[in-house]
Amino acid sequence: MKTQNVSQKMISSHLISGEMTPGTEIGLKIDQVLLQDATGTLVMLELEAFNLNKIKPEVAVQYVDHNLLQTDYKNMDDHLFLQSAAARFGFWFSRPGNGISHVVHMERFGRPGKTLLGSDSHTPAGGGIGMLAIGTGGLDVALASAGEPYFVKMPKVMGIKLVGKLPDWVSAKDVILEMLRRYDVTGGRGYILEYYGPGLKSLSAWDRHVIANMGTETGATTSVFPSDEITLEFLKQEGREDEWMKLEADEGATYDLNIEINLSELEPLIALPGSPGNVVPVREVSGLKINQVVIGSSANPGLRDFWITSQILKGEVISPDVSFDINPSSRQVLENLTEMGALGPLIAAGGRLHQSGCMGCIGMGQAPATNTISLRTMPRNFPGRSGTLDDQIYLCSPETAAASAITGKITDPRELEILMNMAYPKWIEPSQIKISKKMLIAPNEESPELIKGPNIKTLPNFEQLPDKLEIPILLKMGDDISTDGILKAGADVLPLRSNIPELSKYAYYAIDESFYDRAIENQKLHTGFCVIAGNNYAQGSSREHAALSPRYLGQKFAIAKSYARIGWQNLINFGIIPFEFKNPADWDKLEQGDILQIEGLRIAIKNREAVTATVIGKNIEIPLIYNISERQVEHILQGGVINFVKQK
Repeated sequence: MKTQNVSQKMISSHLISGEMTPGTEIGLKIDQVLLQDATGTLVMLELEAFNLNKIKPEVAVQYVDHNLLQTDYKNMDDHLFLQSAAARFGFWFSRPGNGISHVVHMERFGRPGKTLLGSDSHTPAGGGIGMLAIGTGGLDVALASAGEPYFVKMPKVMGIKLVGKLPDWVSAKDVILEMLRRYDVTGGRGYILEYYGPGLKSLSAWDRHVIANMGTETGATTSVFPSDEITLEFLKQEGREDEWMKLEADEGATYDLNIEINLSELEPLIALPGSPGNVVPVREVSGLKINQVVIGSSANPGLRDFWITSQILKGEVISPDVSFDINPSSRQVLENLTEMGALGPLIAAGGRLHQSGCMGCIGMGQAPATNTISLRTMPRNFPGRSGTLDDQIYLCSPETAAASAITGKITDPRELEILMNMAYPKWIEPSQIKISKKMLIAPNEESPELIKGPNIKTLPNFEQLPDKLEIPILLKMGDDISTDGILKAGADVLPLRSNIPELSKYAYYAIDESFYDRAIENQKLHTGFCVIAGNNYAQGSSREHAALSPRYLGQKFAIAKSYARIGWQNLINFGIIPFEFKNPADWDKLEQGDILQIEGLRIAIKNREAVTATVIGKNIEIPLIYNISERQVEHILQGGVINFVKQK
């Protein structure tokens, strides 16, 4: 029998359709489903549209971790709606304040060898304990909740051999920052990142979570670690050792691409503002004045990450020019920090304690001051994501964050040995911790009515794909446009996730504040519009709202040089054609405001034939390509997956 690596083992054991040939579509059986509140409201409305009775996966959990600020009724209304929907369809419900979805899921529900599909792009964090965990748009998760397979292009597998051991003042965040330094935000596209080698022995399950979580930022489909003795120790700590299974690559297993990282050679790294892939050594930017430090998030969630910060800050006081914010990743982490005596030093140093949740990571509070530097132990720093349009967000390890909070400037944590005669605190993983389950509500047999407040609107209906389009390019964009750019994040926008008409007012707002008004005016003149972009369009968050809101305003297709995986899937799911330039240089020929005409569109899509767009009045023809499966052809023709399911 052919040897297999860990990724291939999990895919082959869950393969429902297709062949394991990279680039071809496969269908996977999904064991577990994860929803968070910012995307879950739409998923629950989609399940309602499907007329679903009860969900099918072994485990399904609805978390409330994003929209936690209750500045008016909207977020609380969503919480009530989600709790009623969880009971209606058969989900576990993790109450507000219980913690970040990926963290609580790993504590309570994650199991080696299982597949996990989540409506959050950082779902791959589950790979830290040997799961095949994939983030995707909510509509894909709704279908998986209904028992349908999850369809994705079969990825290649990048084997990442870890050797050596991390030096003092260097931690797991620096490992994934090293990957991003090498591969930027597109180098992982089309791959699963699978870690192996002797260096794994020194990485805890939570260290692996850190690395798997931010693997998303490379564009990878997911990240995978083996399930070994380290995994078993974690499950013992959580009182779930009976759920462990050994899962390692066969001897002689091969990878499509092989790389090596010597942990012993790593140093503290930091991602500069604008992109998680813009990584340099901390020493290169040391000395820059800062105004804020935020610790926590799904990217550095473990007890160790908070403990190490508390030990560095013990007996110290935060610089008077710095706001030091603490976001506990889960209620269980908060309870254990308290019992260990590690919370006190953080508070005494001047820390501001916030709710257990995502908070500043998605702009739900903690927005930095104008034109100031904020250091964060978070996974993303796309422009404006923090809630401040001219933000300067740097991503770093807890060690770098703590050292910089003391000095008031970006500081290589290794300098603390010289500046303060401080030895590196040595963390020892506890064999037992306090387990917290009180904020989880188990599914039951009841099917209550859905509780819908005034901000929760039924999903809009969309027409089928027309055969002829003559529409303008309403926006021309460059490379690496994120979903934060396509649909603004922040505390003012996130509460509108269940109200598409209101949410659509923020479509492309971070790129062009006039876009909504221009889109409304365009409705009087044309039957829709399109947008064009460069490489890696729609990277970042899994939010399907970044496809749904433009679709609501009339977007029919996009033309880009290339797409990020989840963004590409979401466009198709809502009936927006993800065209690519056959000749990337044609991007230069098109201008915002050009009118594009395409004829015979339905027949071309049905037969998966080439399409040509003509620029009206300029005698320019733009050949277009698109790589969609036969299954997706029907979704496009019907105007989206919801229409297809209703028709089916």
